[in-house]
Amino acid sequence: MEIDRYDRAILQVLQQEGRISNQDLADRVGLSPSPCLRRVRALEDAGVIRDYRARVNEKALGYSLVALIYIAMDAHTPERFEHFEMEIRKLPEVLECLLITGQDADYQLKVIVRDMDAFQELLLNRINRIQGVTGVHSSFVLRRVVERTDVPV
Repeated sequence: MEIDRYDRAILQVLQQEGRISNQDLADRVGLSPSPCLRRVRALEDAGVIRDYRARVNEKALGYSLVALIYIAMDAHTPERFEHFEMEIRKLPEVLECLLITGQDADYQLKVIVRDMDAFQELLLNRINRIQGVTGVHSSFVLRRVVERTDVPV
């Protein structure tokens, strides 16, 4: 899909204000409502816009601990990685799982839990029990310095 200046403007606004009305979006990007809506639908159909979500304040729900967990695997085979990834997707505390290079780990997880007891339960009783996990190192987030969800357009 060819992305022009109007599409870029639409994407910038929608990343900041996903609930904006089509009329307001059209006004902001300098289009009339019908062409604006056609462009939004084309961006959705092309997979450029994946979905729309609400961002939730985790502290308001009682989650106070964010940790980064580095996971080393015993074997670097597609089957071992597929099994790990299948199991890690089942854990709702895992916000992000990245297959990485350049570290002594194979995966980096970003997890959120209510407290240290919940972290211990997650790590010892669920993550460490996944077949193939041989090494685990954790770091705790003290403060978020930058937190973005917008992709530069």
